[in-house]
Amino acid sequence: MNLLLLEDGDFVADDRVLLTGRRLKHLQEVHRATVGDSLRVGRLNGLMGSGQLLRLDAEHAELSVLLDQPAPEKLPITLLLALPRPKMLRRVLQTVSSMGVPKLILLNSYRVEKSFWQTPFLEPAAIREQLILGLEQARDTRLPEVLIEKRFKPFVEDQLPAIAASTLGLTGHPGDFPPCPRAVEQPVTLAIGPEGGWIPFEVEKLQQAGLQPVQLGVRILRVETAVTALLARLF
Repeated sequence: MNLLLLEDGDFVADDRVLLTGRRLKHLQEVHRATVGDSLRVGRLNGLMGSGQLLRLDAEHAELSVLLDQPAPEKLPITLLLALPRPKMLRRVLQTVSSMGVPKLILLNSYRVEKSFWQTPFLEPAAIREQLILGLEQARDTRLPEVLIEKRFKPFVEDQLPAIAASTLGLTGHPGDFPPCPRAVEQPVTLAIGPEGGWIPFEVEKLQQAGLQPVQLGVRILRVETAVTALLARLF
């Protein structure tokens, strides 16, 4: 945890917070914090700054906080991601959050198993938990927006063209396609498929919506690796 993330309910005064649960345990067992220590803090969806530990016991940590720094800028991207398998989904959510993606759309695909949509990891509270872990890692405070689209064709035909308008639209897909561009300076709409890749019908539909297929080379990457590699290459 590189940032102690504070929520509205933690505040007992404008400059004072009380922490319990996971964050208290982290202060005790990982930070090994003591009274008087200064810690990096941030308010969820708000400013960052510093906190001084005033009290620490088995039930509470009390800090005085000064929030006077903006959160880092988000990447200018909307990321479409074919729903990964549940265990990978948690890691991908953390990666997306830590790398600064502001909007993630989890999308169906022919190669997405129906059982994946039944996972409890898609519950709003479970998604939020993983996003917060990513924010804490990266020292960010602003939660990404996560949308779920279970019907590929209606979404791609009816909504995606408007989302991709005035952006660089790309589909990450292995094959005989141009290389993914580097260090772009414009907003991007990027679609990344499941581990087996998009099927040809899906690539065609994405292309009709304004997303041109690009590749990273001959190697087939795991979804979590492809997300990191494509974001790093683009920005």
